[in-house]
Amino acid sequence: MARKNTRDQSVVTLNADHLTIDDVVSVARMGAQVRVGPKAIAAMKRSRAVVERCLKDGQAYYGINTGFGSLAKKRIEAGDLATLQRNLVRSHAAGVGEPLREELVRAMMLILAGSLSRGLSGVRPVVVETIVAMLNAGITPVVPSIGSVGASGDLAPLAHVALALIGEGTVLTSPKRQRGVAAQPMPAGAALKRAGIAPLELGAKEGLALINGTHLMCAEGALLWTDFDSVFDSAALALAMSIDACRASHAFLDSRLRCIREIGSPGNLGVSDLVLRLLEGGSIAESHRENDPRVQDPYSLRAAPTVMDAARQGGFQLYVALGLELYSVTDNPLVFPGQEGIKAFRHRGIEEKHPSVLSGANFHGMPLAIPLDGLAIALCHIAGISERRTYLMTGAFEPESRLKPFLAPRPGLQSGLMIAQYTAAACVNEMIGLAMPASVSNISTCAGMEDYNSFGPRSAAKARRSLELCRKVVAIELLCAAAGVECHRPLKSGEHVERAIKAIRKVVPAPGEDRPLTGDIEAIEGLIRSGRLTDV
Repeated sequence: MARKNTRDQSVVTLNADHLTIDDVVSVARMGAQVRVGPKAIAAMKRSRAVVERCLKDGQAYYGINTGFGSLAKKRIEAGDLATLQRNLVRSHAAGVGEPLREELVRAMMLILAGSLSRGLSGVRPVVVETIVAMLNAGITPVVPSIGSVGASGDLAPLAHVALALIGEGTVLTSPKRQRGVAAQPMPAGAALKRAGIAPLELGAKEGLALINGTHLMCAEGALLWTDFDSVFDSAALALAMSIDACRASHAFLDSRLRCIREIGSPGNLGVSDLVLRLLEGGSIAESHRENDPRVQDPYSLRAAPTVMDAARQGGFQLYVALGLELYSVTDNPLVFPGQEGIKAFRHRGIEEKHPSVLSGANFHGMPLAIPLDGLAIALCHIAGISERRTYLMTGAFEPESRLKPFLAPRPGLQSGLMIAQYTAAACVNEMIGLAMPASVSNISTCAGMEDYNSFGPRSAAKARRSLELCRKVVAIELLCAAAGVECHRPLKSGEHVERAIKAIRKVVPAPGEDRPLTGDIEAIEGLIRSGRLTDV
């Protein structure tokens, strides 16, 4: 994969422009500070002035002086507008289930602040400044994981964030963002007071702007893409290791084959090219180049580059969608402040002379839901073909591979790595169920006004679970492949593969007497998660 820059940035500035995946990771996982730049403040002031004018012209504007959803025909008196926004936040904070991960909520808050800071949502700068202050103070709202249907934005999850902004609900506090130190739950009002942050008093439109956006889906997508990178690279490493563990041919890695059927963008480094580089300098392949009775290797080896290139291309669709989403405004209605305020978006073909408030459906999650569903499918194939290689090494008993049954030193007396393959099979079976797209099943909401939803948050949750399972499957293959390569000593695999085996052996002993394997699998998972395995 193309290596992304995920360095620990010290400050991320919101300045009415785009965020990057690196920005999201830095704030969500590394505790980078956030600041609001002068361009963002100016942009928000311009759009807020439009909202203030709308409150005086006697016209009805959705979400500004009307009810919401199917109640949009109900006009709200000026004296009740603050109560309207507060009631909106309270009533929509209806999520259930286990809380979202702290890193995910922080990512969601940053993306929300970024969207609002672009000056098309009609909120005051203090709204974004309060979100940023909470991020910098390590105050993270407790957000139940279930409740969003992925249209009209991620309403329930974002409402729980907004609830904390007004000093209600529960938050986790971790002021120093110390890794390994559990954040402590406490009432939001008390946490804000301790941090010197004034609870937000919502004005017209602001409650709606806070909860109407695709920020949960986008946040999980950004974190998923970063993790997909390390899992994919580790799966390519596992493939290379398994090829030599099985004493397979290297002929199917010939670049001429890939050039005849390029998958993805022409000229990109394919999996076969990467695996050849990983295997450079090895002696195992040379040892059976002559007089090997096998004509072709099984698909799990020979077709793996093709399958994995296709999976990578499927995952790349999420990357493309995220690039657009992190420079979008996804609430409703949108407030266009006129010619001066729209300068930053002219490259998109927007030309405007007069301020206006437009109601549409930028909040709909389908542009993210579909690639998130696609990622779960892509992961299913990465794990599925990995598990088949694990089966090949532990259970196929092919004499030409010269591997002992289940990679046990004394088969029969010992079961070796037999049950590790069972565990991989169980993971793959669950992933098959997770690959059913959430975005293709619709349930209507809001008395029929919101009659076609995306269910993108479920797509994101399934993709997250699938990635975690895929990481386990790849870890199991690496456990088996490392033992398989070592069966051919004194012969060696490629230089990079041998370095990876040394990294594995630092945390997992070589096969010997039977032992519980859970700790071994988890240790290799840790190497994958940290990126240390592919760094070698």
